[in-house]
Amino acid sequence: MPSRTITASGKTWLVFPSGRVTQYDRDEFGLIFVSGTGPHREARVTRYSPVGARSREQSLVEMSDADLQRLFATSQPSDTSPEVDYTA
Repeated sequence: MPSRTITASGKTWLVFPSGRVTQYDRDEFGLIFVSGTGPHREARVTRYSPVGARSREQSLVEMSDADLQRLFATSQPSDTSPEVDYTA
């Protein structure tokens, strides 16, 4: 699974597709942002509609850093999301 790295809110975040399939299948994908490890690990989740490719992996590769920054700004904490089992 491909991943990307961005810096946001003063932290380095690993970004990768969530893999969770919704009723919108190829029209909406989830992304997980993870920073830190162990008990200091923080995760955030967001959804987006791909502009070009209809593959989770390819659409992540096609996104610019600015796109990822914008999606990070709209992400929600992991404790509100089933993608990461409601955990941090």
